[in-house]
Amino acid sequence: MHQPEYRDPTTGAYSLPWTYLHAIKDYVDMAAHLEKVPGSKAVVNFTPTLLEQIDDYARQISAFEVDGEPLRDPLLAALVCESHPEDPEQRMVLVRNAVRANEERMIRRFPHFRGLARVAKWLGRHPESAIYVNDQYLSDLLVWYHLAWMGESVRRDDSRISRLMEKGSGYTVHERRLLLRVIGELISAVVGRYRDLARSGRVELSVTPFAHPIVPLLLDLETAHEAMPDAPLPELGSYPGGEDRARWHIDRGIECFRGHFGFDPAGCWPSEGSVSDAAVTLLEQAGFEWVATGQNVLRNSMKRAALAIHDGDCLHAPYRIGQGKMRCMFRDDGLSDLIGFSYATWHADDAVANLLTHLEHIAEACAGREDGLVSIILDGENAWEHYPENGYYFLTALYRELSEHPRIRLTTFSEFLDRGTGTRELPGLVSGSWVYGTFSTWIGDSEKNRGWDMLIEAKRIYDKVLSGNRLSAEQREEAEYQLAVCEGSDWFWWFGDYNDAESVSNFERLYRHHLNALYRILGEPPPEYLSKVFTEGHGSPVMGGAMRPGRES
Repeated sequence: MHQPEYRDPTTGAYSLPWTYLHAIKDYVDMAAHLEKVPGSKAVVNFTPTLLEQIDDYARQISAFEVDGEPLRDPLLAALVCESHPEDPEQRMVLVRNAVRANEERMIRRFPHFRGLARVAKWLGRHPESAIYVNDQYLSDLLVWYHLAWMGESVRRDDSRISRLMEKGSGYTVHERRLLLRVIGELISAVVGRYRDLARSGRVELSVTPFAHPIVPLLLDLETAHEAMPDAPLPELGSYPGGEDRARWHIDRGIECFRGHFGFDPAGCWPSEGSVSDAAVTLLEQAGFEWVATGQNVLRNSMKRAALAIHDGDCLHAPYRIGQGKMRCMFRDDGLSDLIGFSYATWHADDAVANLLTHLEHIAEACAGREDGLVSIILDGENAWEHYPENGYYFLTALYRELSEHPRIRLTTFSEFLDRGTGTRELPGLVSGSWVYGTFSTWIGDSEKNRGWDMLIEAKRIYDKVLSGNRLSAEQREEAEYQLAVCEGSDWFWWFGDYNDAESVSNFERLYRHHLNALYRILGEPPPEYLSKVFTEGHGSPVMGGAMRPGRES
């Protein structure tokens, strides 16, 4: 479960709504599926920036309801406002924002929303007609947008949502605020539901370093060359003080996790499954017992160690890395991508049957071994909007069939390791991530490298200012946090012209804004280049706006 930091560092306002929308749709639904099937098991990873934003949404909705404090998310604020803006351009912004959803699965499914979206599409071609858009249209559009983003479990079990859907149109301020109340209840319950699942043994919870940085690159940018020998790197060279920053993110991530769940995690899904020998050593020193990454990292590492891989080999197992105690799990990319990208268009029973067949074949290849463990890993958000009913039928059948299968046993990583069945040995890791087994998504082309150069320059100024002891303790803490946000990996993910223009623009602007905020906290003038756009996207728009192409690939 992962969302980057969407809050404005100055105002606290949210620039994008994906945290709360995925909370009420995907985080809620995944918990419901695990709660419903007694034999279910899963490992669920939370990024600390997501946990903090979930808390923030819960607090601001409560403060709005109790004390009338303004909501800091523009879309939520529009949902419950007494009247909508009169300016046609502002109205068109609302219209565009309230149709950012999967058209086939989330818009066309609901006749009322489909009709409203048809008008929105027409307005997009004729923006001058926005002066004729009345408040009721905007209210109904906003209500249906949030109804479409509701988890399927909520749609089926909450009578308040059923009544709103049955009404179809003409929503009042009272009904819109009722919808906000439901949203607030769902968000407020997310962390507690997963905490309860962990206590029951159905879920193991793990964590990511605090602001989702690519830790191996913080430690040494040259590690990118291990899997991409010819990739160009940033002009300014290594990241200054990278090890201290990596330790900060790891320690702060554990601290955040402990504050939410009441115990320390045994495992870590490093940001984007990014690993290196040095990063794994830091994670082990911090107390982690296992990490997980992509299968291509295993293949690259075995090739470097001259360990032969043959068709039919049983590679599915935990591996002990080098001389340490850390166990590394490797994602089955084929099975994970079937769920992430292929099964959405299949009948749910056929998809589950196909997955079980693949697992049975793996079981045959691993017959006689006690260490056989298949890791199926994917985002907790992005696949389900492409499935009918948010994956309801697929996930229901998946957990039921797996929990009842005579030869396949659902487990968690720690539960499996506690059985003491042994692990295989791997001399070391070729640095990489779950995306292609490389760091190409975050470094190695001119625009991503430009982003790194901006960050490296900001870090040099940060080090200079802090060494001068001119900041108060409060300012130092604020600067440290703001630097962490800038070190997050999501900015670099979107840099590059192959991504869609709207997403690149959003994240590029946010990145420069966060760097500007860091300079402001440090009391230093920001460089002129931070006022200029440095990367633009030219790829195809992403349906729904929140999907990150290739995120599970």
